[in-house]
Amino acid sequence: MTGKGKVDTFFGKPGRLMKSPFVFKRHGQCGAWMSSLFPHLAMCVDDMTFLHAVVAKSSNHTPATFQMNTGFTMNGFPSLGAWLSYGLGSEGQDLPAYVVLPDSRGLPAGGAINWSSGFLPATHQGVAFRTSGEPIPDLFTPKDVAPAQRKASVDFLARMNKDFLKDNPGDSTLAARLRSYELAAKMQVSIPEVVSFDRESAATKKLYGLDSPVTEAFARNCLLARRLLERGVRFVQLYHGGAFGAPRINWDAHENVVENHGKQAAILDRPVAGLLKDLKARGLLDDTLVLWNTEFGRTPFTEGIGGKGRDHHQLVFTCWMAGAGLKRGFRYGASDEFGYRPAEGAVSIYDFHATVLHLLGLDHKRLTFYHNGIQRRLTDVHGEVIGKVLA
Repeated sequence: MTGKGKVDTFFGKPGRLMKSPFVFKRHGQCGAWMSSLFPHLAMCVDDMTFLHAVVAKSSNHTPATFQMNTGFTMNGFPSLGAWLSYGLGSEGQDLPAYVVLPDSRGLPAGGAINWSSGFLPATHQGVAFRTSGEPIPDLFTPKDVAPAQRKASVDFLARMNKDFLKDNPGDSTLAARLRSYELAAKMQVSIPEVVSFDRESAATKKLYGLDSPVTEAFARNCLLARRLLERGVRFVQLYHGGAFGAPRINWDAHENVVENHGKQAAILDRPVAGLLKDLKARGLLDDTLVLWNTEFGRTPFTEGIGGKGRDHHQLVFTCWMAGAGLKRGFRYGASDEFGYRPAEGAVSIYDFHATVLHLLGLDHKRLTFYHNGIQRRLTDVHGEVIGKVLA
């Protein structure tokens, strides 16, 4: 690692350089390299746009996750989905503009802060669906509550809210709560329909992996994402992996990269490939932007001498996008010969966010919100659109 600077790892135990335990081969007409972990996604590389030199600010899970979601390593800032809801508004009236589908095994590091509206009006907060049982808790009136009793309580609550708003004009939290009540009434009709897969063909269900106990849970989220997008939801965010500290339910491969990545990739590969293929077959990929990212990568060396796992690595990692406005089957940037630092085409999270907003018709420098004396934006005071990836 001569000439690469100080080797500074999260747990301070750099080991020996570790050759990838997975086979990489070129795929598609574009010849993109893909790991043997992802045989189904390997068939989709001609529709992907790879960013091979993404750089994050932190190697700590929670701040890094915050940055990927909000542009900042501290909490309290609006998420990308909230900015999109604020900038683009909602297409439909009976579903939220921003929906989050967490992993059925647990929430990500930081939990619901990752889909917060921050200082934006509270109505732009992401709405997280549950992945088992009722998708939204308490959406329906309990069976033991009479209709007249329910109406009386709703009327009473409306009068209280009206009085509060009169005394506290401009309170966005209450305004959002009122909007959520109105939306909830409409979702009592829309939600049962959107989460029901009864009208989906057997071939579609198999494409996503609903026929396998390994992929079924995440496959449901991927298929549900497509159904939500079809019905006008602006931004659907899927999480794969639960909180840190539990390697069995996330990609935190400190102990054994082969065992960890092998298990997680088997859950993710087929459903995500199914989503891409389905969007393309339905003509939705032309105006839908798919983002596949992580908060940071893994070191090119083991964690500890003789270790089988890898440590956190924020200095260079790969993300990919697909769909609207992108060059397909295109690769941008590269790491050095060790996979330790960018060699060319480095992309900051600010650049990534600026490009996402541009692809969705928004100027990252003009999408602002005044807060505490500052015109805040998703990209802070940084970021450039990655022009070379645009079609």
